[in-house]
Amino acid sequence: MTEFLFVFGLAIALAWPLGRYLAAIMRGAPMRGDRLFALLERPLYRLLGVNPAQGMGWKTYVGAFLLSNLVLGLLVWLMLMTQQWLPLNPNAAPNMRWDLALHTAVSFLTNTNQQHYSGQAQLSYLAQMSAIVGLQVITPMMGLALVVATLRGLFGGRRQVAKDEAADVGNFWADLIRPTVRLFLPLCLVLSVLLTWQGVPATLDGGPLAKPLDGAAQISEQKIPLGPVAAMVAAKQLGTNGGGWYGPNSAAPLENPTPLSNLLETLAIILLPMSVVFMVGSLTGRAKLSALIFACMLSMSLMSAGVALWSEGHSASSSDSALMEGKEVRFGADASALWAAVTTQTSNGSVNAMHDSLAPLTGMVSIANMLVNAIWGGVGCGLQQFLVYLLLSVFLAGLMTGRTPELLGRKIEAPEVKCLAVLILLQPLVILGFTALTLLLPDLAGTSNPGAHAISQVLYEYTSAFANNGSGFEGLGDASYWWNLTCVVALILGRYPALILPLIIAAMLARKRVTPEGPGTLQIETPTFALTLMAIIAILTLLQFMPVLVLGPVADHLQFITR
Repeated sequence: MTEFLFVFGLAIALAWPLGRYLAAIMRGAPMRGDRLFALLERPLYRLLGVNPAQGMGWKTYVGAFLLSNLVLGLLVWLMLMTQQWLPLNPNAAPNMRWDLALHTAVSFLTNTNQQHYSGQAQLSYLAQMSAIVGLQVITPMMGLALVVATLRGLFGGRRQVAKDEAADVGNFWADLIRPTVRLFLPLCLVLSVLLTWQGVPATLDGGPLAKPLDGAAQISEQKIPLGPVAAMVAAKQLGTNGGGWYGPNSAAPLENPTPLSNLLETLAIILLPMSVVFMVGSLTGRAKLSALIFACMLSMSLMSAGVALWSEGHSASSSDSALMEGKEVRFGADASALWAAVTTQTSNGSVNAMHDSLAPLTGMVSIANMLVNAIWGGVGCGLQQFLVYLLLSVFLAGLMTGRTPELLGRKIEAPEVKCLAVLILLQPLVILGFTALTLLLPDLAGTSNPGAHAISQVLYEYTSAFANNGSGFEGLGDASYWWNLTCVVALILGRYPALILPLIIAAMLARKRVTPEGPGTLQIETPTFALTLMAIIAILTLLQFMPVLVLGPVADHLQFITR
Protein backbone atom coordinates (compact mmCIF):
# COMPACT_ATOMS: atom_id res chain seq x y z
CA MET A 1 0.00 0.00 0.00
CA THR A 2 2.90 2.34 0.75
CA GLU A 3 4.34 1.84 -2.74
CA PHE A 4 0.84 2.34 -4.19
CA LEU A 5 0.44 5.77 -2.56
CA PHE A 6 4.05 6.77 -3.21
CA VAL A 7 3.90 5.94 -6.94
CA PHE A 8 0.70 7.92 -7.51
CA GLY A 9 1.84 10.86 -5.39
CA LEU A 10 5.20 11.08 -7.15
CA ALA A 11 3.58 10.70 -10.56
CA ILE A 12 1.21 13.62 -9.91
CA ALA A 13 4.05 15.80 -8.59
CA LEU A 14 6.16 15.17 -11.70
CA ALA A 15 3.34 15.15 -14.25
CA TRP A 16 2.12 18.66 -13.43
CA PRO A 17 5.27 20.54 -14.57
CA LEU A 18 5.83 18.07 -17.42
CA GLY A 19 2.29 18.72 -18.65
CA ARG A 20 2.85 22.48 -18.71
CA TYR A 21 6.15 21.97 -20.52
CA LEU A 22 4.49 19.64 -23.03
CA ALA A 23 1.78 22.23 -23.72
CA ALA A 24 4.46 24.82 -24.47
CA ILE A 25 6.12 22.37 -26.87
CA MET A 26 2.90 21.69 -28.75
CA ARG A 27 2.06 25.42 -28.95
CA GLY A 28 5.46 26.07 -30.49
CA ALA A 29 6.26 28.57 -27.74
CA PRO A 30 9.81 30.04 -27.58
CA MET A 31 12.14 28.15 -25.22
CA ARG A 32 15.61 28.58 -23.82
CA GLY A 33 16.84 25.44 -25.55
CA ASP A 34 15.53 26.35 -29.01
CA ARG A 35 19.04 26.71 -30.53
CA LEU A 36 20.13 23.33 -29.18
CA PHE A 37 16.97 21.50 -30.22
CA ALA A 38 17.04 23.13 -33.65
CA LEU A 39 20.32 21.32 -34.36
CA LEU A 40 18.35 18.08 -34.33
CA GLU A 41 14.98 19.26 -35.66
CA ARG A 42 16.02 21.25 -38.74
CA PRO A 43 17.89 18.38 -40.44
CA LEU A 44 14.87 16.15 -39.92
CA TYR A 45 12.54 18.71 -41.51
CA ARG A 46 14.93 19.09 -44.46
CA LEU A 47 15.19 15.31 -44.85
CA LEU A 48 11.40 15.01 -44.93
CA GLY A 49 11.06 18.05 -47.19
CA VAL A 50 8.41 19.73 -45.02
CA ASN A 51 7.77 23.19 -43.61
CA PRO A 52 6.90 22.84 -39.89
CA ALA A 53 5.12 26.22 -39.87
CA GLN A 54 2.64 25.21 -42.57
CA GLY A 55 -0.80 24.28 -41.22
CA MET A 56 -2.76 21.21 -42.29
CA GLY A 57 -6.41 20.31 -42.59
CA TRP A 58 -7.50 16.99 -41.13
CA LYS A 59 -7.19 15.12 -44.44
CA THR A 60 -3.58 16.21 -44.98
CA TYR A 61 -2.77 15.54 -41.32
CA VAL A 62 -4.24 12.03 -41.39
CA GLY A 63 -2.60 11.35 -44.75
CA ALA A 64 0.84 12.20 -43.35
CA PHE A 65 0.15 9.99 -40.32
CA LEU A 66 -0.94 6.99 -42.40
CA LEU A 67 1.87 7.37 -44.97
CA SER A 68 4.53 7.48 -42.25
CA ASN A 69 3.03 4.37 -40.63
CA LEU A 70 2.96 2.49 -43.93
CA VAL A 71 6.60 3.27 -44.74
CA LEU A 72 7.83 2.42 -41.24
CA GLY A 73 5.78 -0.77 -41.12
CA LEU A 74 7.17 -2.06 -44.43
CA LEU A 75 10.77 -1.26 -43.43
CA VAL A 76 10.46 -3.05 -40.09
CA TRP A 77 8.70 -6.04 -41.65
CA LEU A 78 11.51 -6.48 -44.18
CA MET A 79 14.21 -6.06 -41.53
CA LEU A 80 12.71 -8.76 -39.31
CA MET A 81 12.55 -11.21 -42.22
CA THR A 82 16.22 -10.57 -43.14
CA GLN A 83 17.89 -9.95 -39.75
CA GLN A 84 19.99 -13.12 -39.99
CA TRP A 85 21.96 -11.59 -42.87
CA LEU A 86 22.33 -8.14 -41.30
CA PRO A 87 25.05 -6.93 -38.89
CA LEU A 88 24.90 -6.74 -35.07
CA ASN A 89 23.65 -10.28 -34.61
CA PRO A 90 26.10 -11.86 -32.12
CA ASN A 91 23.55 -14.43 -30.90
CA ALA A 92 22.83 -15.63 -34.47
CA ALA A 93 19.09 -14.84 -34.35
CA PRO A 94 17.35 -16.42 -37.38
CA ASN A 95 15.06 -14.67 -39.85
CA MET A 96 11.44 -14.40 -38.71
CA ARG A 97 8.69 -16.25 -40.54
CA TRP A 98 6.62 -13.80 -42.60
CA ASP A 99 3.47 -13.95 -40.46
CA LEU A 100 5.37 -13.56 -37.18
CA ALA A 101 7.36 -10.67 -38.68
CA LEU A 102 4.11 -9.05 -39.87
CA HIS A 103 2.52 -9.37 -36.44
CA THR A 104 5.62 -7.99 -34.74
CA ALA A 105 5.89 -5.03 -37.12
CA VAL A 106 2.19 -4.13 -36.80
CA SER A 107 2.27 -4.71 -33.05
CA PHE A 108 5.07 -2.22 -32.46
CA LEU A 109 3.77 0.16 -35.14
CA THR A 110 0.46 0.42 -33.28
CA ASN A 111 2.19 1.17 -29.95
CA THR A 112 1.07 -2.26 -28.69
CA ASN A 113 4.24 -4.36 -28.40
CA GLN A 114 2.32 -7.62 -28.22
CA GLN A 115 5.03 -10.26 -28.50
CA HIS A 116 4.51 -13.69 -30.02
CA TYR A 117 8.28 -14.22 -29.89
CA SER A 118 10.99 -14.30 -27.23
CA GLY A 119 13.11 -11.21 -27.73
CA GLN A 120 16.49 -12.36 -26.50
CA ALA A 121 16.32 -15.50 -28.67
CA GLN A 122 14.59 -14.36 -31.85
CA LEU A 123 15.76 -10.79 -32.47
CA SER A 124 19.18 -9.44 -33.36
CA TYR A 125 20.68 -6.43 -31.63
CA LEU A 126 20.14 -4.41 -34.82
CA ALA A 127 16.45 -5.31 -34.96
CA GLN A 128 15.99 -4.54 -31.27
CA MET A 129 17.85 -1.22 -31.36
CA SER A 130 16.58 0.19 -34.67
CA ALA A 131 13.23 -1.41 -35.53
CA ILE A 132 11.80 -2.14 -32.09
CA VAL A 133 13.19 0.77 -30.04
CA GLY A 134 12.75 3.13 -32.99
CA LEU A 135 9.03 2.39 -33.12
CA GLN A 136 8.83 2.58 -29.33
CA VAL A 137 10.06 6.17 -29.57
CA ILE A 138 8.03 7.31 -32.57
CA THR A 139 4.62 5.67 -32.13
CA PRO A 140 3.68 7.19 -28.74
CA MET A 141 4.50 10.64 -30.12
CA MET A 142 2.21 9.91 -33.09
CA GLY A 143 -0.64 9.26 -30.65
CA LEU A 144 0.20 12.52 -28.89
CA ALA A 145 0.18 14.42 -32.20
CA LEU A 146 -3.28 13.09 -33.13
CA VAL A 147 -4.87 14.02 -29.80
CA VAL A 148 -3.35 17.52 -29.89
CA ALA A 149 -4.72 17.99 -33.40
CA THR A 150 -8.12 16.81 -32.12
CA LEU A 151 -8.04 19.32 -29.26
CA ARG A 152 -7.22 22.11 -31.71
CA GLY A 153 -10.18 21.07 -33.84
CA LEU A 154 -12.57 21.02 -30.87
CA PHE A 155 -11.57 24.61 -30.14
CA GLY A 156 -11.99 25.76 -33.73
CA GLY A 157 -8.50 25.18 -35.12
CA ARG A 158 -5.43 27.37 -34.96
CA ARG A 159 -7.00 30.05 -37.17
CA GLN A 160 -10.39 31.21 -38.38
CA VAL A 161 -11.53 29.41 -41.50
CA ALA A 162 -14.03 30.03 -44.21
CA LYS A 163 -17.23 28.00 -44.27
CA ASP A 164 -15.97 25.70 -47.02
CA GLU A 165 -12.39 25.47 -45.70
CA ALA A 166 -10.97 22.78 -43.43
CA ALA A 167 -9.78 23.85 -40.00
CA ASP A 168 -6.06 24.17 -39.41
CA VAL A 169 -5.31 21.39 -36.88
CA GLY A 170 -1.53 21.85 -36.92
CA ASN A 171 1.43 20.32 -38.74
CA PHE A 172 1.85 16.57 -38.23
CA TRP A 173 5.61 16.57 -38.68
CA ALA A 174 6.16 19.39 -36.19
CA ASP A 175 3.76 17.77 -33.72
CA LEU A 176 5.75 14.53 -34.06
CA ILE A 177 9.31 15.80 -34.01
CA ARG A 178 9.12 18.56 -31.38
CA PRO A 179 7.91 16.41 -28.43
CA THR A 180 10.18 13.55 -29.48
CA VAL A 181 13.31 15.69 -29.42
CA ARG A 182 12.39 18.04 -26.58
CA LEU A 183 10.68 15.69 -24.12
CA PHE A 184 10.66 11.99 -24.87
CA LEU A 185 14.31 11.38 -25.77
CA PRO A 186 15.68 13.39 -22.80
CA LEU A 187 13.38 11.47 -20.41
CA CYS A 188 14.49 8.16 -21.95
CA LEU A 189 18.13 9.16 -21.48
CA VAL A 190 17.59 9.94 -17.79
CA LEU A 191 15.65 6.74 -17.10
CA SER A 192 18.09 4.52 -19.03
CA VAL A 193 21.00 5.91 -16.97
CA LEU A 194 19.11 5.23 -13.74
CA LEU A 195 18.29 1.69 -14.84
CA THR A 196 21.89 1.03 -15.88
CA TRP A 197 22.92 2.21 -12.41
CA GLN A 198 20.56 -0.42 -10.96
CA GLY A 199 22.10 -3.19 -13.02
CA VAL A 200 20.12 -3.34 -16.28
CA PRO A 201 22.57 -4.28 -19.10
CA ALA A 202 23.68 -1.63 -21.57
CA THR A 203 26.22 -3.31 -23.85
CA LEU A 204 26.73 -4.63 -27.38
CA ASP A 205 28.58 -7.73 -26.16
CA GLY A 206 27.06 -11.11 -26.89
CA GLY A 207 26.91 -12.17 -23.23
CA PRO A 208 28.91 -14.60 -21.07
CA LEU A 209 28.69 -18.38 -20.69
CA ALA A 210 27.65 -19.80 -17.33
CA LYS A 211 27.20 -23.26 -15.80
CA PRO A 212 23.70 -24.10 -14.51
CA LEU A 213 23.39 -24.26 -10.72
CA ASP A 214 21.17 -27.32 -10.98
CA GLY A 215 23.42 -30.31 -11.48
CA ALA A 216 20.51 -32.30 -12.94
CA ALA A 217 20.15 -29.87 -15.85
CA GLN A 218 20.38 -31.36 -19.31
CA ILE A 219 22.86 -28.71 -20.46
CA SER A 220 26.45 -28.18 -19.35
CA GLU A 221 26.59 -24.45 -20.02
CA GLN A 222 24.22 -21.59 -20.83
CA LYS A 223 24.81 -18.35 -22.68
CA ILE A 224 23.32 -15.37 -20.85
CA PRO A 225 21.98 -12.88 -23.44
CA LEU A 226 22.77 -9.24 -22.82
CA GLY A 227 22.50 -6.19 -25.09
CA PRO A 228 21.50 -2.51 -24.88
CA VAL A 229 18.58 -3.44 -22.64
CA ALA A 230 18.34 -0.27 -20.50
CA ALA A 231 17.51 2.00 -23.45
CA MET A 232 14.71 -0.28 -24.59
CA VAL A 233 13.23 -0.59 -21.11
CA ALA A 234 13.24 3.19 -20.73
CA ALA A 235 11.48 3.68 -24.07
CA LYS A 236 8.95 0.90 -23.49
CA GLN A 237 7.89 2.23 -20.09
CA LEU A 238 7.82 5.97 -20.81
CA GLY A 239 6.10 5.51 -24.16
CA THR A 240 3.40 3.16 -22.81
CA ASN A 241 4.76 0.61 -25.25
CA GLY A 242 5.26 -2.47 -23.14
CA GLY A 243 6.93 -5.61 -24.34
CA GLY A 244 10.42 -6.51 -23.24
CA TRP A 245 13.94 -7.34 -24.32
CA TYR A 246 13.58 -10.69 -22.58
CA GLY A 247 10.70 -13.15 -22.85
CA PRO A 248 9.74 -12.84 -19.15
CA ASN A 249 9.69 -9.07 -19.63
CA SER A 250 10.22 -6.96 -16.49
CA ALA A 251 9.92 -10.12 -14.39
CA ALA A 252 13.43 -11.00 -15.64
CA PRO A 253 16.16 -9.95 -13.18
CA LEU A 254 18.28 -8.48 -15.95
CA GLU A 255 15.42 -6.21 -17.06
CA ASN A 256 14.17 -5.29 -13.59
CA PRO A 257 16.86 -6.21 -11.05
CA THR A 258 15.97 -4.32 -7.84
CA PRO A 259 13.01 -2.91 -5.89
CA LEU A 260 14.17 0.59 -6.89
CA SER A 261 14.21 -0.30 -10.58
CA ASN A 262 10.72 -1.75 -10.12
CA LEU A 263 9.57 1.53 -8.57
CA LEU A 264 11.14 3.59 -11.38
CA GLU A 265 9.55 1.45 -14.07
CA THR A 266 6.13 1.51 -12.39
CA LEU A 267 6.33 5.29 -12.13
CA ALA A 268 7.39 5.62 -15.77
CA ILE A 269 4.33 3.68 -16.94
CA ILE A 270 1.84 6.37 -15.84
CA LEU A 271 4.06 9.47 -15.95
CA LEU A 272 3.47 10.67 -19.53
CA PRO A 273 -0.22 9.65 -19.81
CA MET A 274 -0.84 11.70 -16.67
CA SER A 275 1.26 14.58 -18.07
CA VAL A 276 -0.89 14.64 -21.22
CA VAL A 277 -3.97 15.23 -19.04
CA PHE A 278 -2.31 18.21 -17.34
CA MET A 279 -1.27 19.45 -20.78
CA VAL A 280 -4.92 19.97 -21.74
CA GLY A 281 -5.48 22.89 -19.38
CA SER A 282 -2.41 24.82 -20.51
CA LEU A 283 -2.91 24.03 -24.19
CA THR A 284 -6.59 24.97 -24.39
CA GLY A 285 -6.88 27.55 -21.62
CA ARG A 286 -9.62 25.45 -19.99
CA ALA A 287 -8.18 24.42 -16.64
CA LYS A 288 -11.58 23.12 -15.52
CA LEU A 289 -11.70 20.76 -18.50
CA SER A 290 -8.31 19.37 -17.53
CA ALA A 291 -9.52 19.01 -13.94
CA LEU A 292 -12.61 17.10 -15.11
CA ILE A 293 -10.53 14.66 -17.14
CA PHE A 294 -7.97 14.20 -14.38
CA ALA A 295 -10.59 13.66 -11.67
CA CYS A 296 -12.41 11.01 -13.73
CA MET A 297 -9.23 9.18 -14.70
CA LEU A 298 -7.76 9.30 -11.20
CA SER A 299 -11.00 8.05 -9.62
CA MET A 300 -11.21 5.10 -12.02
CA SER A 301 -7.50 4.43 -11.59
CA LEU A 302 -7.61 4.31 -7.79
CA MET A 303 -10.69 2.08 -7.80
CA SER A 304 -9.09 -0.31 -10.28
CA ALA A 305 -5.75 -0.46 -8.47
CA GLY A 306 -7.47 -0.87 -5.09
CA VAL A 307 -9.52 -3.85 -6.30
CA ALA A 308 -6.42 -5.44 -7.86
CA LEU A 309 -4.43 -5.07 -4.63
CA TRP A 310 -7.29 -6.50 -2.57
CA SER A 311 -7.89 -9.42 -4.93
CA GLU A 312 -4.25 -10.41 -5.21
CA GLY A 313 -3.13 -10.00 -1.64
CA HIS A 314 -6.11 -9.82 0.71
CA SER A 315 -9.13 -11.65 -0.77
CA ALA A 316 -10.42 -15.14 0.09
CA SER A 317 -8.28 -16.67 -2.63
CA SER A 318 -5.05 -14.85 -1.72
CA SER A 319 -4.02 -17.40 0.93
CA ASP A 320 -3.56 -20.09 -1.70
CA SER A 321 0.18 -20.49 -2.24
CA ALA A 322 -0.46 -21.48 -5.87
CA LEU A 323 -1.07 -17.81 -6.66
CA MET A 324 2.63 -17.09 -6.13
CA GLU A 325 3.41 -19.13 -9.21
CA GLY A 326 4.60 -16.72 -11.89
CA LYS A 327 5.37 -13.94 -9.41
CA GLU A 328 8.72 -12.67 -8.24
CA VAL A 329 9.10 -13.14 -4.48
CA ARG A 330 11.56 -10.25 -4.47
CA PHE A 331 8.64 -7.94 -5.36
CA GLY A 332 5.72 -9.70 -3.68
CA ALA A 333 2.02 -9.87 -4.48
CA ASP A 334 1.21 -6.20 -3.83
CA ALA A 335 3.88 -4.86 -6.20
CA SER A 336 2.78 -7.36 -8.85
CA ALA A 337 -0.88 -6.34 -8.47
CA LEU A 338 -0.02 -2.63 -8.62
CA TRP A 339 2.01 -3.18 -11.80
CA ALA A 340 -0.79 -5.23 -13.38
CA ALA A 341 -3.25 -2.43 -12.58
CA VAL A 342 -1.24 0.51 -13.94
CA THR A 343 0.06 -1.34 -16.99
CA THR A 344 -3.49 -2.15 -18.12
CA GLN A 345 -4.83 1.27 -17.11
CA THR A 346 -2.35 2.57 -19.64
CA SER A 347 -1.65 0.82 -22.93
CA ASN A 348 1.75 -0.22 -21.64
CA GLY A 349 1.51 -3.99 -21.60
CA SER A 350 4.73 -4.75 -19.74
CA VAL A 351 4.64 -7.19 -16.82
CA ASN A 352 6.69 -7.92 -13.69
CA ALA A 353 4.71 -11.12 -13.08
CA MET A 354 2.97 -13.56 -15.36
CA HIS A 355 -0.64 -12.36 -15.71
CA ASP A 356 -1.77 -15.94 -16.34
CA SER A 357 -0.95 -16.57 -12.67
CA LEU A 358 -2.90 -13.61 -11.31
CA ALA A 359 -5.91 -14.26 -9.11
CA PRO A 360 -8.98 -14.59 -11.37
CA LEU A 361 -10.53 -11.34 -10.15
CA THR A 362 -7.22 -9.49 -10.66
CA GLY A 363 -7.23 -10.80 -14.20
CA MET A 364 -10.78 -9.51 -14.63
CA VAL A 365 -9.67 -6.08 -13.40
CA SER A 366 -6.89 -6.10 -15.99
CA ILE A 367 -9.35 -7.01 -18.77
CA ALA A 368 -11.80 -4.33 -17.60
CA ASN A 369 -9.04 -1.71 -17.62
CA MET A 370 -8.24 -2.53 -21.23
CA LEU A 371 -11.89 -2.54 -22.24
CA VAL A 372 -12.24 1.01 -20.90
CA ASN A 373 -8.86 1.96 -22.43
CA ALA A 374 -9.17 5.50 -21.14
CA ILE A 375 -8.33 5.35 -17.46
CA TRP A 376 -4.97 6.81 -18.40
CA GLY A 377 -4.48 5.05 -21.70
CA GLY A 378 -1.51 5.37 -23.97
CA VAL A 379 0.39 8.59 -24.58
CA GLY A 380 -2.28 10.63 -26.39
CA CYS A 381 -4.38 7.56 -27.23
CA GLY A 382 -5.95 7.38 -23.80
CA LEU A 383 -7.04 11.01 -23.93
CA GLN A 384 -8.32 10.49 -27.47
CA GLN A 385 -10.53 7.61 -26.28
CA PHE A 386 -11.67 9.70 -23.31
CA LEU A 387 -12.77 12.45 -25.69
CA VAL A 388 -14.95 9.86 -27.45
CA TYR A 389 -16.64 9.04 -24.14
CA LEU A 390 -16.95 12.77 -23.41
CA LEU A 391 -18.71 13.46 -26.71
CA LEU A 392 -21.07 10.52 -26.20
CA SER A 393 -21.83 11.62 -22.64
CA VAL A 394 -22.63 15.15 -23.78
CA PHE A 395 -24.95 13.76 -26.45
CA LEU A 396 -26.75 11.41 -24.04
CA ALA A 397 -26.93 13.99 -21.25
CA GLY A 398 -28.42 16.47 -23.67
CA LEU A 399 -31.09 13.99 -24.70
CA MET A 400 -31.90 13.13 -21.07
CA THR A 401 -32.28 16.77 -20.06
CA GLY A 402 -34.10 17.91 -23.19
CA ARG A 403 -31.27 20.20 -24.30
CA THR A 404 -29.46 20.42 -27.60
CA PRO A 405 -26.22 18.45 -27.22
CA GLU A 406 -23.37 20.94 -27.40
CA LEU A 407 -19.66 20.75 -26.61
CA LEU A 408 -17.75 24.01 -26.29
CA GLY A 409 -20.60 25.84 -27.98
CA ARG A 410 -20.79 23.58 -31.04
CA LYS A 411 -23.77 21.28 -31.68
CA ILE A 412 -23.25 17.52 -31.80
CA GLU A 413 -25.47 16.27 -34.60
CA ALA A 414 -26.13 13.10 -36.59
CA PRO A 415 -22.83 12.93 -38.58
CA GLU A 416 -20.76 13.15 -35.40
CA VAL A 417 -22.90 10.60 -33.56
CA LYS A 418 -22.60 8.11 -36.45
CA CYS A 419 -18.80 8.30 -36.21
CA LEU A 420 -18.99 7.78 -32.45
CA ALA A 421 -21.32 4.79 -32.94
CA VAL A 422 -18.77 3.16 -35.25
CA LEU A 423 -16.12 3.40 -32.54
CA ILE A 424 -18.39 2.01 -29.83
CA LEU A 425 -19.68 -0.91 -31.93
CA LEU A 426 -16.28 -1.82 -33.36
CA GLN A 427 -14.87 -2.96 -30.02
CA PRO A 428 -17.38 -5.74 -29.18
CA LEU A 429 -17.60 -6.86 -32.80
CA VAL A 430 -13.84 -7.45 -33.03
CA ILE A 431 -13.12 -8.76 -29.53
CA LEU A 432 -16.20 -10.95 -29.07
CA GLY A 433 -16.22 -12.06 -32.70
CA PHE A 434 -12.63 -13.33 -32.69
CA THR A 435 -13.02 -14.78 -29.17
CA ALA A 436 -16.13 -16.76 -30.16
CA LEU A 437 -14.56 -18.02 -33.38
CA THR A 438 -11.36 -19.08 -31.64
CA LEU A 439 -13.21 -20.93 -28.86
CA LEU A 440 -15.45 -22.58 -31.47
CA LEU A 441 -12.31 -24.09 -33.03
CA PRO A 442 -10.25 -25.25 -30.02
CA ASP A 443 -7.39 -26.52 -32.16
CA LEU A 444 -6.76 -22.91 -33.20
CA ALA A 445 -6.80 -21.54 -29.65
CA GLY A 446 -3.90 -23.56 -28.27
CA THR A 447 -4.88 -22.83 -24.66
CA SER A 448 -3.03 -24.41 -21.74
CA ASN A 449 -6.09 -24.71 -19.51
CA PRO A 450 -9.58 -26.13 -19.90
CA GLY A 451 -12.85 -24.49 -18.98
CA ALA A 452 -13.25 -20.95 -17.66
CA HIS A 453 -9.57 -20.07 -17.62
CA ALA A 454 -9.23 -20.96 -21.29
CA ILE A 455 -11.99 -18.45 -22.05
CA SER A 456 -10.09 -15.84 -20.03
CA GLN A 457 -6.87 -16.56 -21.93
CA VAL A 458 -8.47 -16.07 -25.34
CA LEU A 459 -10.52 -13.04 -24.28
CA TYR A 460 -7.46 -11.40 -22.75
CA GLU A 461 -5.37 -11.85 -25.90
CA TYR A 462 -7.87 -10.18 -28.22
CA THR A 463 -8.75 -7.48 -25.68
CA SER A 464 -5.06 -6.69 -25.28
CA ALA A 465 -4.57 -6.52 -29.04
CA PHE A 466 -7.58 -4.27 -29.67
CA ALA A 467 -6.72 -1.99 -26.73
CA ASN A 468 -3.15 -1.74 -28.06
CA ASN A 469 -1.92 -2.93 -24.66
CA GLY A 470 0.22 -5.93 -25.52
CA SER A 471 0.22 -7.86 -22.24
CA GLY A 472 -1.08 -11.40 -22.25
CA PHE A 473 -2.32 -14.22 -20.07
CA GLU A 474 -0.03 -16.37 -22.14
CA GLY A 475 -0.69 -20.05 -21.82
CA LEU A 476 -1.49 -19.81 -25.52
CA GLY A 477 0.25 -21.31 -28.52
CA ASP A 478 0.15 -17.85 -30.05
CA ALA A 479 3.06 -18.10 -32.51
CA SER A 480 0.72 -19.64 -35.10
CA TYR A 481 -0.70 -18.33 -38.34
CA TRP A 482 -4.13 -17.98 -36.75
CA TRP A 483 -3.05 -15.91 -33.77
CA ASN A 484 -0.57 -13.80 -35.73
CA LEU A 485 -2.99 -12.84 -38.51
CA THR A 486 -6.15 -12.37 -36.42
CA CYS A 487 -4.27 -10.26 -33.91
CA VAL A 488 -2.92 -8.11 -36.76
CA VAL A 489 -6.54 -7.32 -37.69
CA ALA A 490 -7.40 -6.54 -34.06
CA LEU A 491 -4.29 -4.36 -33.66
CA ILE A 492 -5.09 -2.25 -36.74
CA LEU A 493 -8.80 -1.85 -35.96
CA GLY A 494 -8.01 -0.92 -32.37
CA ARG A 495 -5.47 1.74 -33.29
CA TYR A 496 -6.35 3.70 -36.39
CA PRO A 497 -10.13 4.28 -36.16
CA ALA A 498 -9.75 5.30 -32.50
CA LEU A 499 -7.15 7.93 -33.44
CA ILE A 500 -8.56 9.17 -36.74
CA LEU A 501 -12.35 9.32 -36.24
CA PRO A 502 -12.18 11.70 -33.22
CA LEU A 503 -10.03 14.04 -35.30
CA ILE A 504 -12.60 13.93 -38.11
CA ILE A 505 -15.37 14.70 -35.59
CA ALA A 506 -13.35 17.62 -34.20
CA ALA A 507 -12.79 18.97 -37.71
CA MET A 508 -16.54 18.78 -38.42
CA LEU A 509 -17.31 20.61 -35.17
CA ALA A 510 -14.70 23.27 -35.95
CA ARG A 511 -16.66 24.37 -39.04
CA LYS A 512 -19.85 24.95 -37.03
CA ARG A 513 -21.00 28.27 -35.66
CA VAL A 514 -20.25 28.78 -31.99
CA THR A 515 -23.32 29.28 -29.84
CA PRO A 516 -22.74 31.57 -26.83
CA GLU A 517 -23.21 29.85 -23.50
CA GLY A 518 -26.45 30.65 -21.68
CA PRO A 519 -28.60 29.40 -18.80
CA GLY A 520 -29.68 26.37 -20.85
CA THR A 521 -26.15 25.29 -21.76
CA LEU A 522 -25.10 21.90 -20.39
CA GLN A 523 -22.24 22.42 -17.94
CA ILE A 524 -19.69 19.64 -18.34
CA GLU A 525 -17.08 20.82 -15.86
CA THR A 526 -19.06 19.78 -12.77
CA PRO A 527 -19.00 16.81 -10.34
CA THR A 528 -22.47 15.76 -11.52
CA PHE A 529 -21.36 15.45 -15.12
CA ALA A 530 -18.16 13.68 -14.04
CA LEU A 531 -20.21 10.99 -12.28
CA THR A 532 -22.49 10.73 -15.32
CA LEU A 533 -19.46 10.37 -17.58
CA MET A 534 -17.94 7.56 -15.50
CA ALA A 535 -21.31 5.77 -15.36
CA ILE A 536 -21.62 5.94 -19.15
CA ILE A 537 -18.07 4.61 -19.55
CA ALA A 538 -18.92 1.65 -17.30
CA ILE A 539 -22.17 0.93 -19.15
CA LEU A 540 -20.72 1.20 -22.65
CA THR A 541 -17.57 -0.83 -22.01
CA LEU A 542 -18.20 -3.24 -19.17
CA LEU A 543 -21.86 -4.24 -19.21
CA GLN A 544 -21.80 -5.37 -22.83
CA PHE A 545 -18.90 -7.69 -21.97
CA MET A 546 -20.42 -8.94 -18.71
CA PRO A 547 -21.60 -12.34 -20.10
CA VAL A 548 -18.12 -13.33 -21.28
CA LEU A 549 -16.54 -11.97 -18.07
CA VAL A 550 -18.91 -14.17 -16.06
CA LEU A 551 -18.07 -17.21 -18.17
CA GLY A 552 -14.35 -16.48 -17.88
CA PRO A 553 -12.79 -14.74 -14.85
CA VAL A 554 -15.83 -14.87 -12.55
CA ALA A 555 -16.39 -18.59 -13.12
CA ASP A 556 -12.65 -19.16 -12.74
CA HIS A 557 -12.76 -17.38 -9.35
CA LEU A 558 -15.71 -19.46 -8.14
CA GLN A 559 -13.98 -22.67 -9.17
CA PHE A 560 -10.81 -21.51 -7.45
CA ILE A 561 -12.35 -20.80 -4.04
CA THR A 562 -14.56 -23.92 -3.99
CA ARG A 563 -12.03 -26.55 -4.96
